[in-house]
Order: sequence, then C-alpha cells, then structure tokens
Amino acid sequence: MSPTSPEPDASTTVSAPGNESPPELPSGTSHEPLARRKMPKKRRNLIIAGAAVLLLMGGLLLWRYLSSYESTDDAQVDVHLYPVSARISGYVVKVNVGDNQYVEKGTVLVEIDPKDYEVALAQARANLANAEATAQSLNITVPITSVSTESQLKYATSDVENAIAGLNAAEKQLVAAQAQVAEAEANDVKVQDDQRRYKALVAKDEVSQQTYDTALAAARSSTAAVEAAHANQAAAEQAVRQARSRVQGSQANQRSAETGPQQVSSTRSRAKAAVADVEQKRAALEQAELNLQYTKIIAPVSGLVNKTVVEGLNVQPGQQLLTVVPLDEVWVTANFKETQLRHMRVGQQARVHVDSSGRTYTGHVDSIAGATGPLFSLLPPENATGNYVKIVQRIPVKIVLEPGENRERLLRPGMNVVPRVYLR
Repeated sequence: MSPTSPEPDASTTVSAPGNESPPELPSGTSHEPLARRKMPKKRRNLIIAGAAVLLLMGGLLLWRYLSSYESTDDAQVDVHLYPVSARISGYVVKVNVGDNQYVEKGTVLVEIDPKDYEVALAQARANLANAEATAQSLNITVPITSVSTESQLKYATSDVENAIAGLNAAEKQLVAAQAQVAEAEANDVKVQDDQRRYKALVAKDEVSQQTYDTALAAARSSTAAVEAAHANQAAAEQAVRQARSRVQGSQANQRSAETGPQQVSSTRSRAKAAVADVEQKRAALEQAELNLQYTKIIAPVSGLVNKTVVEGLNVQPGQQLLTVVPLDEVWVTANFKETQLRHMRVGQQARVHVDSSGRTYTGHVDSIAGATGPLFSLLPPENATGNYVKIVQRIPVKIVLEPGENRERLLRPGMNVVPRVYLR
C-alpha cells in the first residue's frame, strides 16, 4: 500500500465481491420489511372507519335524544289571581293581614262595621214576625168565612121561603077581607033598604015603632060592619105590602149570601197574599243575615295576600280590597312554536327548569290552547292586508306540576322557566 494512498476509514467496510451487505440506511429509518411497514396504514383506516361509525352512531343517538323532546324559553309560571272585593258598603274597622302574608282559606281578612247591619237584621226579624201573624190570622179567617157564608146562604134561602109564604097568607087574608067588605056592603044595602021601608010603614002606622027601631039599629050595625070590613081590608092590604117588602129584603139577603164563595175566594186570596208577604219578609231577613255575614271578608283560597285596604276606609260594593295569590295552584304556560306541536299530546311528561332557583320540576302537559296567543290579545292581528308576511305563531301549552313538586311554594307567577316536553 502506497504511503500516498488514503487509509481506509475505520467505519468503512469493504466486502468482497459476492458478499456485499445492503447499503446502510439513513438514521431514523426502520429496518422492517415493506409489508410490515404497510400494516399501520390499514390499522389507521380501520380506526378511522371505527371512529366514523362511532361518530355516526353518536350523532344518531344525539339526534334521537334531541328529537325526543321540545323545549322553549318563552314560558312563565302562571296562576289565577283571586281578587277579593267588598259585597256591601261600610266603614273598615279592622284589617287582619299584611302584605305578602300567607293565609289559609276561610281566614277573616277585613272586618266592616256591623252595627248598621245588626239593626237591619233586627228590623227584618220584626217584619217577618208581623207578616207571619197576619198570615196566620187570615188563614184562620178562611174556614170561618166559608162556614159563615154557607150558613148565611141557607138562612137567606129559608127566609125567602118564609117571606113568600107570609106574602101568600097576607094576600089570602086580603082576599077574605075584600069578600067580607062585599058581604058587609051587601048586607048594609039590604038593611038600609029595610030601614027606609019600615020608616015609611011606621009613618002609616002599618008597623009598630018597635019594629022600626029594630030595623034602625040593624041599619046602624050594618053600617058599622061595613066600616069594620073596610078597616080589615085596609089592614090586609098593609099586611100584603109588608109581606112583599119582607120578600124583597130576604131575596136581597139571599143574593148577598150567594156571593159567599166569592167572599171566601177573596179571603183565601188575601191569605195567599199574606203568605207571599211572609216569604218576601223571610227573603229580606235572609238578605239581612247575609249582609251581616258580609261584614267579615274572608279568603276564598289559601295563598299570599296583596292588600290595598287600610283601616278607616269607606268601601263600596264591588270595590277590590285585596288579591290572593294561590301558590299551590300554579302552572306553567309555555308558548311553543306551531312547528313544535306536531307530536305533542296531552299527558306527555315534562320537566321545567326554573331560572331563579336552578331547580327542575316534574310535570305533564295538561292542555293545549284553542288558538294562538295573539288572538287573545286586546288588538288581535289582521292578516288580510297586502303586506302579509308569514310568521311562525306560538300556541300556549299548559303544563301542570306533579303533586308535591311545589310543596315549598318557591314558584311565583311571572317567573321565567324553560320547559322540556318529552314526546316519547
């Protein structure tokens, strides 16, 4: 080897022909075969495919979960407020509650001065007693009047019959008296003729003076008999006139007695009117009792009180004094879009998240309103215009909480909530 020849590097390996080693690879390069180097790429593809499947399944599950309920943030706690008003006029003497105080149903909230209504109640009781006494008296009079008029009718009928019989008897006596007058006058004519004839014969001394005196006495007696017969006839005529008057009077009494049923009916009508007056006075008494009860204004339901009345206030009927908020009867009014109601049904479970406390309550769909919210407003929209734009409407849905969910009474009407209704 020449001194000028370069010395072989220690790191350089010289191999004989036919025994060459593979060239040295750069640093960091694997010495594994090519087939082994292709295996990680397939594994990566499998991993990517698996991840894609997992993502797809997760997306599907997420889609199914998100589509299993409908939610909205346009929802509030709602309740029926109970306004408490006065039913009578009067002076407020006592207010038993304060603002935001919880009261039970039936609690006396306000008291109105009862003195005027106590006096009115006493007067109504007196009027009722008077009306009942009058009605009782008239009811007793009805049977008495009925019996009395019936007896009067019978008596009047009998009196008419008696008067007619008396008239018939008087007329017969008149006929007899007239016959007696005729007989007395006929006898008187005969006796007077005999007396005149005997007077002429006495003057001729053809009969004795005694015979003439007897004839003269007979003539005088005959004249007296005629006068007596005429007197009897006049008395009989007077008796007939009196009998006719009695008949007319008894007939008038009979006609009056025949009006007995009408009198009984009139008395019965007065009795019915008295009974009706009793009912009227009884109704007035009940009204007076109610007015006295109305002097104490009670809570219609249990809840919190918001009052506007103070002692010393003169109130009028219908004037609102307090408002009771029944916290045990609250519900949620959720205004869902019309596109969210496709699968929503009554009875579906719901969860209500309250913004103020962060608590979630359980409930269910109670009902769905019969119209959209704007139609219940004071000025509903009018779409029959030329610039109509279709807007998704919202329909109120009533969600009722399950029993016992609001036992702490933390929900207040008007609170914002986020309900979630599960469709399946």
